[in-house]
Amino acid sequence: MRRSALRWGFSNGLPIALGYLPVAVTFGILGNQSGLSVAAVTGMSAWVYAGASQFLAVKMIADGIGTLEIILATLILNFRHFLMSTVLARRLGVSRLEGAALSYWVTDETFVVASLHAAAGEPKPLGFLIMALMAYLSWLTGTFAGGMFAELIPVRIVDGMGIGLYALFIALLVPSARKHWQFALVAASSALSAWLLSRLLPGLSEGWVLIAATLGVSALGTLLPGAEEES
Repeated sequence: MRRSALRWGFSNGLPIALGYLPVAVTFGILGNQSGLSVAAVTGMSAWVYAGASQFLAVKMIADGIGTLEIILATLILNFRHFLMSTVLARRLGVSRLEGAALSYWVTDETFVVASLHAAAGEPKPLGFLIMALMAYLSWLTGTFAGGMFAELIPVRIVDGMGIGLYALFIALLVPSARKHWQFALVAASSALSAWLLSRLLPGLSEGWVLIAATLGVSALGTLLPGAEEES
C-alpha cells in the first residue's frame, strides 16, 4: 500500500514539478527586478507558495501600490484555497488535523490532479504529500535560481518564460470549461469585468480593480446552477 502511494506520488508529482520550474525561475527574476533580495523572493515562495498571488504581489510592489491593496488582493485571490483544502481533505478521508497539515501544500495543480484521480480511489494521503512536496521543492528551487542568476538570463528569454503561469492556468481551465459552461462563463466574466473597470475607472489602481472584479464575479458564480445539478 505504501509503495503504491509512493509510486503514485512520484509519477504524478514529476510533471507538475517540471511545469513549475520555469515559471518559478521567471518569478525569481521578476522579484529580483522589482527590488527584492534573493532571500526575500525565495522566502515569499517558501511561505506564501501561491504562484498567481506572488506574481501579482511582485508586480504591485514594483508599481508602488500600497500594502493594504496588496494584502487584500492576494488574500482574495488565494481564498479559493480554503474551499479546495476542505474538499480535498474529505476526498482523502483524513482527520481535521491532518487536513489542516496537508492544506498548506494544496495548489491549483495538485488539487486538480488529486481530484481527477479521486474516482479511482486515489490519491492516498502519503501519495498526495509526495506529489505536493515535489511541486513545492521545484517551486522553491526555481525561485532561488531565478533570483540568484537574474542578471545572467537575457530579457528576451525572461519575457518568453513569463507566459508559463498563464499556460498552466489555461491547461487547468480549458478541460473544466469544456465540460461545464458555468466555469467558462465565470472565467469570461472575470476578464471582461476587470477590463471594463480599468476602462471606466482609469483612476482605480490595479489592485482595487482585481479586488472588485473578483468579488463581483464570485457573487455571480453563486447564483449559477451547480454543475452537479445538470448531471
